[in-house]
Amino acid sequence: MLAKDYAERASAAGRALGLGPVDILEVEAKKPGKESEADAILAALPEGAYLIACDEHGAAHPSRAFADRIAKLRDGGERRLTIVIGGADGLAPRLLDLARERLAFGVQTWPHALVRTMLAEQVYRAVTILGGSPYHRD
Repeated sequence: MLAKDYAERASAAGRALGLGPVDILEVEAKKPGKESEADAILAALPEGAYLIACDEHGAAHPSRAFADRIAKLRDGGERRLTIVIGGADGLAPRLLDLARERLAFGVQTWPHALVRTMLAEQVYRAVTILGGSPYHRD
């Protein structure tokens, strides 16, 4: 799985920067629907996590700005960043309300598996930007 590859790369490159590990966790809702999915996500959230929700109405950041945001959270003392992706119907309103930020991947609608891969790649890209790697090109 490509998302797992990017998460492993980000974990390895981020260690020296005080970032990581990067984990991908999938949850299964007991019943269909956003509310059941929210229950499963909330049960899996680490205590004290800084929550960012992927949402079509969220902010879309250029890669450098996303990297800077991650660095600012780290430097501000946030120990655990959790970014959640909802199912086909999006995230339940109560989960969106708990999120401290919302992140969008543009105005298009993307399949869940593709968003997972794009997000993992952007996290890896952010780590390489912060580490001064030539991976990202402006």
